[in-house]
Amino acid sequence: MGVEWRCRGITWAGGEPGLRWWGGGRVSALAYGQALAFRAVGERRCPGARGNPCPLDAVVPGRATGGRCAECARLDRAHSVAADTFLDDPQPYRVYLAWFGPGMTKVGITAEARGEARLLEQGAVTFGWLGRGPLMAARRTEEVLRQALGVPDRVAYERKRAARHALPSAHDREAEVRELYGRAREVGGWTETLEPLEFAARDHAAVFGLDGLPPLAGTVTELVDGGVVSGRLLAAAGPDLHLLDPAGRCVALDTRLMGGWVLRGAGEGDAFSVPVAEAVSAVDASSQGELF
Repeated sequence: MGVEWRCRGITWAGGEPGLRWWGGGRVSALAYGQALAFRAVGERRCPGARGNPCPLDAVVPGRATGGRCAECARLDRAHSVAADTFLDDPQPYRVYLAWFGPGMTKVGITAEARGEARLLEQGAVTFGWLGRGPLMAARRTEEVLRQALGVPDRVAYERKRAARHALPSAHDREAEVRELYGRAREVGGWTETLEPLEFAARDHAAVFGLDGLPPLAGTVTELVDGGVVSGRLLAAAGPDLHLLDPAGRCVALDTRLMGGWVLRGAGEGDAFSVPVAEAVSAVDASSQGELF
């Protein structure tokens, strides 16, 4: 029967997108313009956590973006900086300002050793470093600035996806991050425990392949046994692949939905047959986001 290729989702290691597979650290590089065609097979299984296989080999729901069973999800969360459960990490951290679309900025932290990886994983189109220092000082600064600037610590994926298809110019993107940087530097206190960093905007639009994306027609809601995904890869940002399917629709696929599935090749012309929900417009997504 051969090797089963069970997916682990996307990776941005080395600054470029690729699909990860269970066992041996295998990665399949993704290139914009390439044809993708695969079929999900069997049942979706939990990939485990922290490098350990799931002891139950549990089946997980198709629509779960986490892709893990409850036990493995708890184990993964128990070692998460984002969950404030891992507080004694001695390595330096950086505070960043990330821009995902007009009016969609957030403040966050990442280990300095990871470089821009966290920003790529989140789908930040533009970002800038704000400061660096110990973990707890970075965490306190993140919270202080979030409250002072009135920005969130996360942005909904629906809003990010919609915004990518109607981006303002790189100049305007940088200007919005620069303005927020200036406001952040005026907030007192945090520069006493973190080293401020000079403003320098980084832009990921070219890395993600976002220039000239057609309107978003829909978003895949789940993979199903026997369901086919096929099309030409237009862009990748964060966990999302943006595909032009055989019917000419631009469809977004969250690769977190792929984790745990066995995937086999399908014909390039095979019909796109997994469930797709109509896309939320950029305006509707932005309005909805104001509620949270």
